[in-house]
Amino acid sequence: MPKVKTNSGAKKRFTLTGTGKIKRKHAFKSHILTKKTKKQKRNLTHVAIVDQANVRSVREMLLLR
Repeated sequence: MPKVKTNSGAKKRFTLTGTGKIKRKHAFKSHILTKKTKKQKRNLTHVAIVDQANVRSVREMLLLR
């Protein structure tokens, strides 16, 4: 039986915290930044925790069973 592969995109986008939660970055921070306010860009800088509704699918992509 072949090895199960981790989703490469998820591998680059998510990291685990020490307590086992999954961290993610905010969307809309990569380009077209001139029309966004300083406050909006500043708030998008911080990392967020993956919502409980999506944790199961992200864990499956990262093969964390």
